[in-house]
Amino acid sequence: MNNLRPILVTGTHRSGTTWVGKMLAADADTAYVSEPLNVLHRPGVFRAPVKYWYTYINAENESEYLPAFHELLDFQYHTWLEIKSVRSFKDFLRMGRDFRIFFNGSMRGQRALLKDPFAVFSAPWFAKKLDCRVVVSIRHPAAVVSSLKRLNWPFDFNNLLNQPLLMRDHLEEDRAEMESTRSGDVVSQAALLWRLIHRFVHDARELFPDFNIVRHEDLSLNPLPGFKTLYESLGLDFDERVKNIILNSSSSENPAKLARNKTYSVKLDSRASLDNWKQILTPQEVSRIRKITESVSHLFYSDSEW
Repeated sequence: MNNLRPILVTGTHRSGTTWVGKMLAADADTAYVSEPLNVLHRPGVFRAPVKYWYTYINAENESEYLPAFHELLDFQYHTWLEIKSVRSFKDFLRMGRDFRIFFNGSMRGQRALLKDPFAVFSAPWFAKKLDCRVVVSIRHPAAVVSSLKRLNWPFDFNNLLNQPLLMRDHLEEDRAEMESTRSGDVVSQAALLWRLIHRFVHDARELFPDFNIVRHEDLSLNPLPGFKTLYESLGLDFDERVKNIILNSSSSENPAKLARNKTYSVKLDSRASLDNWKQILTPQEVSRIRKITESVSHLFYSDSEW
């Protein structure tokens, strides 16, 4: 039954997964858990170590992660592991936040909602092994790249190259291109990563037609009907409280662009923010992004959307 199955919200980082996840977690019967497969995740939330960004889990290596995910979905918080890892007052506050989420999830019988862009290559495993309903947030390649350029967030492809199972199953044909991408070229790195992830997503939706593939742009233009459809698909309760939270997050009274110190805020003028990439990227950069991603981007975006 939908109301008993966990939800995974994934997609490439900077694709709107936080917004989508938080809006779905507006349902009072869900418990929002952030990024267990983040390399820097909190051990109280997820006790298994994560070595690589975009870790690939399948039947061959699941023993490293499956017990910890069963505990997470059962809202077992590892208080002692977390206490041993606390290094700052900020860590202490996070521990309190996470403990409260897990306590409420357990006591109120809530449905776990995992927001984790770094789980995208593992989404089929989450669906098959953990019975997750999967939501994938898609965002225009130029928008994703512009966000990473603005934040100056590079990507080290050794995170993918050093995962033999991932390379064997999905990325071997891209090895040379990943190895030759220059370390300081954030634009080309981000564009290539977008292509690899979205080719995988396209292939996955052919095998898993019940995956909810949503475009960030469509939700931004029409938040209420877009999220209503998603809520209905997932068996969530789209009540007045949820509507108000969604409207508040996407209101025209919100800023059109987030300040750098509010990277993970979900309060944004969703319509006005759609074209931000056109002010951040040069025409030459847009052309380069399109060239790198064109073998896949046309599956999600038309020529007119460039």
